[in-house]
Amino acid sequence: MSDASPQHGTEEAQSLWETVREAVRGTKQDLTRIPIRRAILLLAIPTVLEMSMESLLTIVDIVCVSRLGDQAVASVGLTESILSLVYALAMGLAAAATATVSRRVGEKNTKGAGEAAGQVIVLASLSALIFGALGSAFSRELLRFAGAQEDVASYGHTYASVMIGGNITIFLLFVINAALRGAGDAATAMRTLWIANLLNMVLAPCLIFGLGPCPRMGVVGAAIATTTSRAVGVSYQVFVLVRGKNLLPIGVRFLLPRVRLMVDLLRIASSATLQVLIETASWLGLVRILSGFGSAALAGYTIAMRVAIFALLPSWGLAGASAALVGQNLGAGRPDRAEASVRAVARLNVAFLFAVGSAFAIFATPTLAALSTNPETIAYGASCLRIVAVGFVFFGFGMVTVQAFNGAGDTLTPMLINICAFWLFKIPFAYFLARVLDFGPRGVFLAITAAYAAQSTVAGLFFRRGRWKQQKLPMDEDVDVAAAPPTS
Repeated sequence: MSDASPQHGTEEAQSLWETVREAVRGTKQDLTRIPIRRAILLLAIPTVLEMSMESLLTIVDIVCVSRLGDQAVASVGLTESILSLVYALAMGLAAAATATVSRRVGEKNTKGAGEAAGQVIVLASLSALIFGALGSAFSRELLRFAGAQEDVASYGHTYASVMIGGNITIFLLFVINAALRGAGDAATAMRTLWIANLLNMVLAPCLIFGLGPCPRMGVVGAAIATTTSRAVGVSYQVFVLVRGKNLLPIGVRFLLPRVRLMVDLLRIASSATLQVLIETASWLGLVRILSGFGSAALAGYTIAMRVAIFALLPSWGLAGASAALVGQNLGAGRPDRAEASVRAVARLNVAFLFAVGSAFAIFATPTLAALSTNPETIAYGASCLRIVAVGFVFFGFGMVTVQAFNGAGDTLTPMLINICAFWLFKIPFAYFLARVLDFGPRGVFLAITAAYAAQSTVAGLFFRRGRWKQQKLPMDEDVDVAAAPPTS
C-alpha cells in the first residue's frame, strides 16, 4: 500500500494525536534519540500552550485594572517598568538553567543536572530577597524615579510594594520552569503556569472589585492576586521537584551553596540578562522619537505592539524548544542533530508567524478599531501593525537562532548581536527615516522590521559557522561526565 493511502493518513493522524497527548501528559522519552519532529512536538506543544495562557492572563489583567481609572493603569505600568530589571535577571538565570540542565541531561548526568538547577534556585532566591527588601521599602521613591506624579506615587506605592516585595515568585517561576524544560519536562512547566494563571484569573476580579466574600481592594487586590497565584505555582513546582519522580529530582543537598558553580552560572546569566536589557531599553529610544509626533502616534504604536506581543508569545514558546534540544544534543555528543533540530523548529516558527503576520496585515484596521475609538490612533496603530507584521518571518527565524545560542551556553554572541541590531542600527535608522527623510512615525515602524531582519541575518550567519557546537560551559571542567553516546 502506498504512503498516500487512506490507512497511512489515518495512522499518521493517530500518531500525531498520541504525541499531543503524551506532550500534555508529560514524557520521559530520550529527546536525543527519538525522531526530531517528535522531540520538537513533545517540548513545543506544552510550551506553546503555556505561553497562550500567559497571553490570556495579560488581557484579563488589563481589562480588570483599566476599570479602576487612569491612576491604577499608570501604577501598574510604572511598576512593570521597575520590574523589568527583575524580569531581565530572571530570564538571564533561566537561560543559564536551561543551558546547564539540558547539557547534563544529554550527558545522562542526573546529579550534575540537579546540582545546576539547585544552584540557580539559590541564586534566584538571593537576588529576589535583595530586590524585594529594597524595592518594598522604597516603593514610593521608585515610582517617582520611574516618572510618576505625586498623586500616582501616593495611590500606587502599596501596589508596587506588594509586587516588588513578592518578586521571589517571579524569579522561581522563571528559573524552575527553565530547568524543567531543559530536562525535557515541559509538561510540568506548562501545568505550573496554568495553575498560577487560572487562579489569578479568578482571584484578580474578586479582590479588585470585592466579589463574593472578598473585600474590595482595588489595584492592591490585583497585586495580591498575582503574587498569591504565582506563589501557588511555585509551591506546585517545589512539590514536583522534591517528590523525585520527574525528570529533574532535586535533593536538599543540591541547595547548599557552591560558590564556584554559582559564579560559573552567573557568567552565563550575565550575558543573557544583558540580551534582554539591551532589547528592552532600545524600545525606550523609539518611544522618545515617537513622542515628538504627538500622543496619537505614540498610543497607536503602544496598542499595536501589545497586539503583536500577544501573538508572539506562543511563538516564543516554540522557539524555547530549540534551546533545550540544543543543550541535550550537545551533551549527548550529537551536534549535527542539534543543528537539525534548530532548523526544523525555525521552519515551524516561520510558517506559524507568516500566517499570523498575514492575518494582521489584512485585518490591522479592524483589530485596532476594537481597542481604540480615536481614528488617528487607529490609523497609526494599523500602519504599525502592518509594517511590523511583515517582519514576523524574521522574528520567527531570529528568536529560534538566539535561543539555540543560549541553549548551547553561548549567551555572549546574541548579546553582541543585539547591541548592533537594536542600538547601533535600529535607533539611528529610526531617527534617520522619521526625521531626516521625513517618513514620520512610519519610519520608526519600518526601522523595527529592518532591525529584526538584520538581527536574523547576522544570527543566521553565525549559526551557520557552527562554532556554537564546540561551546563549553564554564563548569564543564568540574563535572565528571560519562562517555558520550555514539553520534550515529
